[in-house]
Amino acid sequence: QVQLVESGGGLVETGESLTLSCAASGRRVSLDAMSWYRQAPGQQRELVAESRSGGITTYADSVKGRFIIYRDNAKRSVYLRMSSLKPEDTAVYYCNALFSYGPIEDPRSGSAWGQGTRVTVSQ
Repeated sequence: QVQLVESGGGLVETGESLTLSCAASGRRVSLDAMSWYRQAPGQQRELVAESRSGGITTYADSVKGRFIIYRDNAKRSVYLRMSSLKPEDTAVYYCNALFSYGPIEDPRSGSAWGQGTRVTVSQ
């Protein structure tokens, strides 16, 4: 239905910046929310930032003031601008989309995940 492809990961040093990108393709749906999650080795996947329709954004406390999530609806894309990176930001970052489609009388919804992009921050 909906496919997500992330890009932009890599190896950076502490204090540097990186921007992740995620593009949606496939079925034409309403992208109600697009989010970034991350999973560090041995840790559970956690929500990093979320962008909902209407411009509402939320961030994990650990990234507030350093990360910015923004969308380009025309490109069906979401981005994560990460600044002042720390070693503890090292993880695989996943894009997620919550979407809806179908007629008003029979609405449908779903969720999609990208394959992940690895971010490594060295000391």
